[in-house]
Amino acid sequence: MSHITTGLVSVTFRKLPPREIVSLVAQAGLDGIEWGGDVHVPHGDLAAARDVQRMTEDTGLRVLAYGSYFRCRPGEPFKPVLETALALGAPLIRIWAGQLGSAEADAAYREGVVAQSRNAVELAEAHNITVAYEFHEKTLADTGESVVALLRSAPGMQTLWQPSIDVDSPAQLHSLKLVLPWLANVHVIHRDAATRVRLPLAGSERDWRIWLDTASAGNSNLAALLEFVRDDDPEQFLRDTATLLTLINQLYPPQGDWI
Repeated sequence: MSHITTGLVSVTFRKLPPREIVSLVAQAGLDGIEWGGDVHVPHGDLAAARDVQRMTEDTGLRVLAYGSYFRCRPGEPFKPVLETALALGAPLIRIWAGQLGSAEADAAYREGVVAQSRNAVELAEAHNITVAYEFHEKTLADTGESVVALLRSAPGMQTLWQPSIDVDSPAQLHSLKLVLPWLANVHVIHRDAATRVRLPLAGSERDWRIWLDTASAGNSNLAALLEFVRDDDPEQFLRDTATLLTLINQLYPPQGDWI
């Protein structure tokens, strides 16, 4: 068996309804879905969350995470996000470490994000739900060093990881290694560094083979979640899925294949 669970981040297909996304992920042969909190499962819409959980699990898939848009703003309520994640049956909630890059934020801004993070962890831990930062530009989780500082200030928090847009491969690996002790899942994507255009995953197989091997060595329960595809094309998603599954099977061949 693979060391890596596979899935899709539902915001990849914001224009598709949940049922079509479920069908597409099942066709692709992935394990589950991270459902987004902006379109498919809005914060506070518990009926939608229950419906999406039901259709996901009825198809034999798993709800892998809730991709919330909780931004750690002062006074921003986490309870609606948590209630929605519970209704969805999500084991993990993705949140954003503010709305400023680490180079722009002062100590007071960082402490505000930390305070909201601690509160989110305290509330979620009571329900055995993990909270993890989106590893993303224009947030305090935009570099390995910055997110590690946050994580050390908010015990219980974890983080996601994805390749940064303007960083070379050795620096990508460095940031991934820094966050390994707190790593929850990775978002799998391939973009052109200059234009930010989304590209087929097959063009970054060499890098992703290294990143997946490194990430899974640090987390035996890792989920690798495809996020965004070229031209928002479902057929490209199926091709990217084939690439991802091939990479994982090369790293961790199914038992018996060595004979």
